[in-house]
Amino acid sequence: MKFKSASTALAAAAVALGLAACGSSNKAGGVLLAPGAGPTATTIVPAITAATPKTGPLSKEPTIAPLAGAVPTKLVEKNLITGTGATAASGEQVAVNYVGALTNGKVFDASWKDTPGKAFVFTIGAGTVIPGWEDGVVGMKVGGRRELIIPPSLGYGDTAEGKIPKDSTLIFIIDLLKVGPGT
Repeated sequence: MKFKSASTALAAAAVALGLAACGSSNKAGGVLLAPGAGPTATTIVPAITAATPKTGPLSKEPTIAPLAGAVPTKLVEKNLITGTGATAASGEQVAVNYVGALTNGKVFDASWKDTPGKAFVFTIGAGTVIPGWEDGVVGMKVGGRRELIIPPSLGYGDTAEGKIPKDSTLIFIIDLLKVGPGT
């Protein structure tokens, strides 16, 4: 195949490399994605970036205690720190840090360890993260920290996923670092 310029050839090679790198894994930069979701050619867009703050309440990794009491059957959202910045809405990119644990407090995933100092970016409503995240991050304000308790119906349901057993209720603490334009 002939290209009109070196930059066109380079762009074609980059797209081919990106498509070749797409696999069947549902992990992207450490975050657990929605079942069946993964990078595709249509998701190659400039992403917002954000770094973990060096000081302040969002500069330290939160801990998750075992769940006390009954396991909820609906999404539970609790603001641990109420942010004061831009509000996350459907269709927008967000940059977050997160820790995910089972109801016994055992951590199964954390951006703090997977990508230290860098935030995980996703577009709300794009279907690339579990529904509990899609619903639970909407309305957060930048600078906020929110705990989500996600029932299996909004997580992975009756499918085991890596360190997560089937029918698991999930607990996440999510820090919203930045809101940007949608994709």
